[in-house]
Amino acid sequence: MTAGATLPDTSASLTARQVWTRARGVVIALVLLLVGAVVIAVVRSDVKHGELDPRSADPYGSRAVAALLADRGVSTRVVTTLDEARASAGPRTTLLVAVPDLLTARQQTQLRSATARSGGRTVLVAAGSSSVERLAPGVTADPATSFHSTLAPRCDLPAARRAGTADTGGIRYTTTHLDADSCYPSERLATLVRVPAASGGGDTVVLGAPDILYNDRLDEQGNASLALQLLGSRPHLVWYLPSLSDTSAAGADDRKDFFDLLPSGWLWGTLQLFIAAALAALWRARRLGPLVPERLPVAIRASETVEGRARLYRKANARDRAAAALRSTTRTRLAPLVGVPAAQADAPEALLPALSAHLHSDGQSLHALLFGPPPRDDAALIALSDQLDALEREVRRS
Repeated sequence: MTAGATLPDTSASLTARQVWTRARGVVIALVLLLVGAVVIAVVRSDVKHGELDPRSADPYGSRAVAALLADRGVSTRVVTTLDEARASAGPRTTLLVAVPDLLTARQQTQLRSATARSGGRTVLVAAGSSSVERLAPGVTADPATSFHSTLAPRCDLPAARRAGTADTGGIRYTTTHLDADSCYPSERLATLVRVPAASGGGDTVVLGAPDILYNDRLDEQGNASLALQLLGSRPHLVWYLPSLSDTSAAGADDRKDFFDLLPSGWLWGTLQLFIAAALAALWRARRLGPLVPERLPVAIRASETVEGRARLYRKANARDRAAAALRSTTRTRLAPLVGVPAAQADAPEALLPALSAHLHSDGQSLHALLFGPPPRDDAALIALSDQLDALEREVRRS
């Protein structure tokens, strides 16, 4: 090799092209994942931040109604625990429960006992069937919600008549109280119900939708008037935002297992998927039927087939099957040599007399050889194979 010759490049490092070829699948997947996250973030950008929070200025917050109440001398205090809400109940207080359905059954019962005889007003915002029956006994939530958001009062409640049409359409209610005010009906069911207390001069207002309290809906219809009248009847407003971290929710009677936390729709959906999977498995399952002969795509040597089957027999210790195959094959080849039809090759009464007459030998030894019990070990199987070969050679020579 001359001094000016150059050695070939034997570096094991990958080139940039090779790195890109190998990693492009992962890179494309990450890019698609990032794009999907951005799209989801854009779609969900209008999520309700600070919903029904009187301190929030977001569209779904309630800071505007709290400011209007403050201008009219009504103080607003936010509480997040059941103990604070119960302690604040009184004749000069309006207690607003923002999301009653977040309360456990035990919490609902305790809150109702604190407000029933307090003499103040309790406002339940969008209380569903799981909470309204405990917090406002005698009031029941209908499963079907209102089709329309803006509704007319159509009742004698002064606050509703002064406010006029308002965005109360949501959950609809029925009540068994004869002295209750049922306002803003949708399909003959009220979306605002006021139930006077049995004693103490207080009342409970059940509001089917929170729209009249939102910042971006307060200036529409008669929402502001209705909200101010419902929440401003007492000098103090306690705004209760139930919190999942409230320790009062950890009662022994409220413990739920995993299936209690799943909505019923998910359980029914899972059952339907299971049934569909079972039907698909039955549809695509292998159906057992008669064997169908199929021509092999390539020619296989007979010795290879014999060797492969012998290995399978040996692996399964199937000496009985191997011996039966050897004896059956031998009988099939011997039958035409001694004048026995092939159909009677496996019949001892037809094959053995013909063999004995052809070989002039004892039929008992032939019976043990051709129809005897399976060998006890591999050595006996090899000896049986040798004896069968010797018998066939003898018949052919004779």
